[in-house]
Amino acid sequence: MYKWDGNFFIWNNNLQSLKGCPDIITGNFNCHRCGLYSLEGGPIRVNGTYYCHNNNLVSLIGGPKYAERFICSNNKLTSLKGGPKEVAITFNCSGNFLTSLDGAPTDVKLIFNCSENDLETLIGGPTYVGGDFWCNDNKLTSLEGAPEEVGGDFNCSGNKLKTLRGIPKIIYGSFECYNNGHQFSKEEIRKVCDVKGRIFI
Repeated sequence: MYKWDGNFFIWNNNLQSLKGCPDIITGNFNCHRCGLYSLEGGPIRVNGTYYCHNNNLVSLIGGPKYAERFICSNNKLTSLKGGPKEVAITFNCSGNFLTSLDGAPTDVKLIFNCSENDLETLIGGPTYVGGDFWCNDNKLTSLEGAPEEVGGDFNCSGNKLKTLRGIPKIIYGSFECYNNGHQFSKEEIRKVCDVKGRIFI
């Protein structure tokens, strides 16, 4: 295997392929704004942040098995299958065309951001998020599939929520739920969820 010590940056190029990249990168890997349609040929492990946002990706097949942080926002993804199953800190798949979270990592230590997609359900998403969980600006009608516990803020504003079914049992940060199909009261929310922070409705 070809290992690269430190950062490996090839961003803002007109690349056709990632073939020839190192297999393992001990620092960050940045291939954003390269016009890429595929991650095949890229590194399989990045000990820092894997940046592949603002490309033309339609699939994560060929992506890394592990990355400390994985940023694939603002592409043309309809699925997360093929992406890393193990992400130590942050996973950001916002600004795509996702209809499902199948393929998402199950455990995210800090931030999971799936906002600004076409999601109608959170089923298939992570079961544990140690920090913030952002699923705002989708097409959700319930919160089924959300983690039972969120260590930071939970933002589900800008959806079509008609019920709080599936809301986490404990949210250690704030809960944002404005601009939805139904306006829930703070009393309704606190009845089904222990929100440690503020509630924004």
